[in-house]
Amino acid sequence: MVLNQGIDDLLYECFTAQGDARIRADTKLSTAADNPNHGLDVLRFVAKPSVKEQIREAAAVHFRDYLKARWVSSSLTPISDGEKEKITTLIVTVILSATPKIEAPLREALSVIGNHDFSGLWLAFVPEIKSTLEKSIIANDFASVKRYLSFVDDLVEVRGNNQLYSDNFPALLFNTADSISKAINGWFGARFCRLIEAQRICFRILCLVLSLELPSVFSKEIANKWMYELKNHLTGSYITITDDDADRRSKAAVSESILSGMEKGEQAFQKYLKEFVEAVQDLLVIVSASQSCEQLTLTAIKFLTIVSIGDYHNLFASDEILEKVTKSIVIPNVMLWNEDEELFKKNYVEFIRRDMEGSNFDTRRRIACELLKGIAVNYKEKISERVSEQIRKCLELYAEDPAVNWRYKEHAVYLNMSFATKRGGCGTLLTNNDVYSFFRSFIVPELQETDLNALPILKAAALKFFTMFLDLIPKTVALTFFGDVVRFIGSSYNVVHSYAANCIEKVLLNGVHSEARFTSMDIGPILPVLIANLFDALKQPGSEDNTCIMRCIMRVFQTADVSSEEVAFSCITELQKVLTSVRKNPERNKVFNYLFFESLVTILQRSCEKNHLLLQAFEKQIYLRLKLMFATDATILSPYVIQVVAQFVDLKGSTLLPIGYTDVFDTMLRPGLWEKSANVPALVRLFRSILQVAPNLLPNKEKLKPVVVIVEKLLSSPSTVEDGLHMLNSVIVNLSHDIFAEHLNGIWASLYSQFRSSETQNACFVRGLIILMSLLLVKHGSRKLMDIVNSVPMCTIHTFLDELWIPGMKTIIAHADVKLISVASSKLLCESPTFADNAADELLGKLLDGTLTLLSWPLPQEERVGEDELEVPDLGVDQATFVCLNNATKEKDFLKDLEDPKEFSMALLARVSPELCRRFRWVISNYVSPTNKAVLLHFAKKK
Repeated sequence: MVLNQGIDDLLYECFTAQGDARIRADTKLSTAADNPNHGLDVLRFVAKPSVKEQIREAAAVHFRDYLKARWVSSSLTPISDGEKEKITTLIVTVILSATPKIEAPLREALSVIGNHDFSGLWLAFVPEIKSTLEKSIIANDFASVKRYLSFVDDLVEVRGNNQLYSDNFPALLFNTADSISKAINGWFGARFCRLIEAQRICFRILCLVLSLELPSVFSKEIANKWMYELKNHLTGSYITITDDDADRRSKAAVSESILSGMEKGEQAFQKYLKEFVEAVQDLLVIVSASQSCEQLTLTAIKFLTIVSIGDYHNLFASDEILEKVTKSIVIPNVMLWNEDEELFKKNYVEFIRRDMEGSNFDTRRRIACELLKGIAVNYKEKISERVSEQIRKCLELYAEDPAVNWRYKEHAVYLNMSFATKRGGCGTLLTNNDVYSFFRSFIVPELQETDLNALPILKAAALKFFTMFLDLIPKTVALTFFGDVVRFIGSSYNVVHSYAANCIEKVLLNGVHSEARFTSMDIGPILPVLIANLFDALKQPGSEDNTCIMRCIMRVFQTADVSSEEVAFSCITELQKVLTSVRKNPERNKVFNYLFFESLVTILQRSCEKNHLLLQAFEKQIYLRLKLMFATDATILSPYVIQVVAQFVDLKGSTLLPIGYTDVFDTMLRPGLWEKSANVPALVRLFRSILQVAPNLLPNKEKLKPVVVIVEKLLSSPSTVEDGLHMLNSVIVNLSHDIFAEHLNGIWASLYSQFRSSETQNACFVRGLIILMSLLLVKHGSRKLMDIVNSVPMCTIHTFLDELWIPGMKTIIAHADVKLISVASSKLLCESPTFADNAADELLGKLLDGTLTLLSWPLPQEERVGEDELEVPDLGVDQATFVCLNNATKEKDFLKDLEDPKEFSMALLARVSPELCRRFRWVISNYVSPTNKAVLLHFAKKK
């Protein structure tokens, strides 16, 4: 063991040695980390000014990693409470005296402490920072003040507790801000910027404190002082550097503080609200003309918006104020700026992200319009008049010189879109007639422009307008301009062809009214041109992974008739090229990848189901490449590839699968593929498809062994148990009982144990168990079910039904599952010896009642809720997540030959013995609900 007193020498050795000597020293240091007070000793070493900075920096990094690994309990030796207390007391002093390079890892270590023990850290910190700040202010050392405040800023972000408003912290913060304000006067240049930046941090800390769920942080005296300080700084003008970035950021921090106070309902802010509103308005009149005040503008406008919709909306009641807000604040911020044009040309993805309706990205244009909508909640007519007047003036200016004044028309289009959209509770400011009239007069000419690349921002705005108001445009009119929109997919501007594709996609998706939807017949005449333009757009520079284009391709495949050889062959060729591109760079754009594979499975399904001869073309161009990827590539694309391969198997639909398919089965059973969690649902999907089509691939017990190993592993984990059940279901349905019987008892014992040991039953797990046992009963007889259930100690068929089956019947949702469970329950009722004992009458009645409930499916929506169809799933940042291809999935109906389970069940009931019939009368009378008695009578009459 390495002794504590030798830690200095060990650290010297570790951080100065090279090669093998360094490796040996690292090993010694790892061992020393288990010693008591190791972290404290390292921190003291870091604090020694006599040690070279480079070595102290390396020691600080080691200290940070030590705390990350051991501050909370782990498999490593934890840090004792006594050592934690000493580290917490010392670390503040060490950071405050450290150089920037040493300070950085120590601050990270501080965050580790703060995340788990904020209260203790705060108590140790406040006296030290108070003393340090006071000394630095007296010495006019505002560079240190800024640094220490930055340190407080980091600490407060940890989100503390009541310690934040005890110890007179707001008073300390105010005194610091007051001292900085007094010091600002008379200073210029770099020193001025440091003071302003320090002041900004003060206000930011105030904002963070206000954002916490705490009681009031202000005494009356401190509140008055703070309000004065905030207003004074907000209205202050420093002539020498009015536009300095530090000043702008400082005023933005003030605005954030006021906004936080308003959102929390701090009474201290209410008293000064009128003064704040006037100050913010005056400030916005100045900064709205500058492109360099983005954050300040956004925060200030948000503040005014909150006031406008609250109890103090009368602050905006006068015509003078409304005119000032409209002309001097809103209009300048809604106008298109040069930086917007640059973004349009150089970063179309970011431009679209900011511009698209429904985006949660705050832009000046969007926030400025939200302010007018906020005011319109109480002053709708006045705002509506001003918006209409502004649109009229912009269009007049555009008419004077369209080539030069095109921005004014774009401005008018934007205002029309913003204020004809119902948001913010104020309703629309422009009527439907206004919108449609505007469309005919000013949007149609842009759509019919022959030059696709002329005034591209205006074209993009027109396409966006057309898309947004499709529901207000009659289908016959929209169809007239559909071909024009298709033309714009050929524009060389990424935003324009993206918006054109988005428009087509929304047209084909659906409308509020049925007549707003286009059908395959509507787009049939222009389909070849549409598809050609879409795939050509993917070849445009920058649009190789354009999600708008690929989403549109997917929607076209879902809507159009893609079964003709001309259309299908052209699509196959282009899709093969995209597949090659995606394979080369699978991590470039996850959303694009998802949409591509959705498009692929969509055209594969919809073309081959009508024209089975096309499957050969898909196999030649697509399947062989996917098969190769499945066998050799281990990328984030694997779950998609496997799902598409499964769809090919489904379409092949023959028990004599060719070798090109059967060898996929052997590849699939490689254990390594199942280690990646994202692969598992896709592999199960493929397994079920292959076994359904070619059960002969598992002809005996020996061949089944690797499958059983996989199934047992999946069933042993809560995260994969449902996948294991799906796989086991396929084995039970497609193989003879003697092949898998020897494994079933052990598997069921494990599953039942999981069920009994769980305090709260997972509905999906319970549903999966019922489906499993229903399949066993329906495919192999009730005796097999009883044998399996009774093989588990302390489990009988009666306890199984009472604890699992009958309660779980309420969780059944999918139509195929309802059919299966109702048939299985009917067979239990009528064909099994389960209820031979008269003592089981109550259980018999409950099962009959549950069965009748299933047979009367579907129930009202509030009682039985299905799943909504997904658009594009949230792919997030985790690349190890399975994403289901909606167009590649299909409900597994194990009783697809049985059309009506009601008729089947009634036939079973009609054939029961006289004795069982008498018992049924008794249990129906005593245990079946009145509703289901009526259901039974209705079924019997129909029979």
